[in-house]
Amino acid sequence: MIVRTTVKSIQDIMRQDVGVDGDAQRISQLTWLFFLKIIDDQDQELELTKDGYRSPIPDKLQWRNWAADPEGITGQTLLDFINDELFPALKGLQVSAKPGDRRRVVRDVFEDAYNYMKSGQLLRQVVNKINQVDFNSLDERRHFGEFYEQLLNDLQSAGNAGEYYTPRAVTAFMVDRIDPHPGEILFDPACGTGGFLTCAIRHMEAKGYVRTPKQRERMQGRLARCGKEAASTQALRHQHVFAWHRGPELRAPRQHAGPSADFVEQGRARRYRRHQSAVWRKGRRRHREQFPDLPHQGNG
Repeated sequence: MIVRTTVKSIQDIMRQDVGVDGDAQRISQLTWLFFLKIIDDQDQELELTKDGYRSPIPDKLQWRNWAADPEGITGQTLLDFINDELFPALKGLQVSAKPGDRRRVVRDVFEDAYNYMKSGQLLRQVVNKINQVDFNSLDERRHFGEFYEQLLNDLQSAGNAGEYYTPRAVTAFMVDRIDPHPGEILFDPACGTGGFLTCAIRHMEAKGYVRTPKQRERMQGRLARCGKEAASTQALRHQHVFAWHRGPELRAPRQHAGPSADFVEQGRARRYRRHQSAVWRKGRRRHREQFPDLPHQGNG
């Protein structure tokens, strides 16, 4: 299984680098490197299949132009390029208000990313290993899905950020029961790495609900998420969505005072109302305890 073997080799290389300390930093480093390879593989395919397509990443910074050559830049030259050119440029990408602007996803991934590696020679070895994976190959994308699950387990045990990951068997069962269709709003209020949303996309594709570009556009345009996660979790979410589902942008819903039928299923809305009612009853009981001599209505 080339992906799992490749990642194991990469982790072994990173352990030799004095700048990478622990699983959390190794996962963070892996995330932005794999993301650049994934989006470049997709860009090359889209340039052939979609008229007028332009990569969201400037030409000089595209993976194919600095990383694909195994005899390319290395050592301090590579480190200077990564730290002084690539990261500042991608963190500062100018985005438009146009829906689906892939530059926004790139900027989000690199917003809190950091290059921990201090050895340009070891970094070149890592880059050459990543080059062995073709993310336009369906078979290798499937293997990457298994590797992704392992990344989630590693990330969960790498720190104490209070993050928990729903097993994919559970997300698959819930999505099967809900049976979403293109055009229906899918809202995950605790999005994490996007497991529920990507599982829903996979379900719609497997059921044959997504057959035309217009249907895919309707599906991707109705994905919504919220939640404040660690930077590594956000980056993994983008990586997961890009690798498996060709990169829909996950939009954040509009702000609202309470649960909205547009975004929250009826059961969640009912739980919210029960919570509000319980808070109100608790307030009334406290008021009666503090002012027992005042008349009160109801049994609160």
